[in-house]
Amino acid sequence: MVQQTPLRVLISCGEPSGEFYGAELVTELRKRVPDLEVFGLGGDRLASENVHLLAHLKDLAVVGLVEVLSHLRRLKGLFDSVVHDAARLRPNVAVLIDYPDFNLRLARKLKQLGIPVVYYVSPQLWAWRRGRIKDVKRDVAKMLVIFPFEEQIYRDAAVPVAFVGHPLIDHVHPPADRALVARRLGLDPSRPVVALLPGSRNKEVAFNLPPILGGVELLRQTRPELQFVLAAAPHLRSGAFRGAEGAGVAIVRDATRDVLSAARAAIVASGTATVETALTRTPMVVVYRISGLTYALGKPLVNLTNYAMVNLIAGRTVVTELIQKDFTKERVAAETLRLLDDGPPRSAMLKDLDEVREKLGKGGATVLAADQLMEFLRPS
Repeated sequence: MVQQTPLRVLISCGEPSGEFYGAELVTELRKRVPDLEVFGLGGDRLASENVHLLAHLKDLAVVGLVEVLSHLRRLKGLFDSVVHDAARLRPNVAVLIDYPDFNLRLARKLKQLGIPVVYYVSPQLWAWRRGRIKDVKRDVAKMLVIFPFEEQIYRDAAVPVAFVGHPLIDHVHPPADRALVARRLGLDPSRPVVALLPGSRNKEVAFNLPPILGGVELLRQTRPELQFVLAAAPHLRSGAFRGAEGAGVAIVRDATRDVLSAARAAIVASGTATVETALTRTPMVVVYRISGLTYALGKPLVNLTNYAMVNLIAGRTVVTELIQKDFTKERVAAETLRLLDDGPPRSAMLKDLDEVREKLGKGGATVLAADQLMEFLRPS
């Protein structure tokens, strides 16, 4: 009797949001292939899905062009290890999730090994270094995109593509009762809550948290009844939030959606968290800061006037973006104040956030993505 080679998938994600999508995808794939073997890069969620990790998220999270330089040797070692194991284990398909500086290089190596690559959650090629789309066309068998405007970009470039919708649609909903969620978090339900989301990586928090806390101090002077709650990513070291603790900000770990669902408004670092905030229907101010040198080097490569994903989905500016020099404590306080009370600015943003949700699909993104991947796992 000939023993069949097990079906294998290589998965590679370098950030918490991507890992969440990856873990959901593995769960869905195993409904179709119960004995599926999965190995690659991820974190605790993927490990809990019996994925063999070659490296953990905490070893991969690096922010900025300049900051990457000090980690090149370590990242090169991890890269070589993944390529070696891919060549040894010969997965039927590789699923690469966002994390483009690493994953686009990995896609090239995997293509050379004859391993088909499906890219789930597109790199932001439409934002900067758009020339990389030629690399995608060369190395990626199929793109699975989660934002509606991305599909036409790849079709125009003759890259096989499917829009599956955003995975968070099935998981994040506006709360029925914000006061009830606040009470569950140990907050005073009679006082308005402002959520603080300074980023999911230590370096992001180091850059973004000080001006956010400066804004908190100014807001407290004007609105002393406000409560401030920081949603901390579970994998970040406690020392990253020391300034918040000293400023009397409550810190809640691994409960971002609850924090957003309790909030009247939010101050959010640009990234996937802005989508999550939109889906909880929480008015927001989007902020972001990186090192001056990284910003100066990267700005000529950026093709956008808006950075916040919510604005890109809407196709216009619906939330205020405070980026780099515009990210001051005075602007943070002023823009947040506009959203706290009922009135035209708040009403307009709530209407716009409803539109954003509608554009992100009808749900079932992970099921659709798994269906697409089965094309590579079924016997030919």
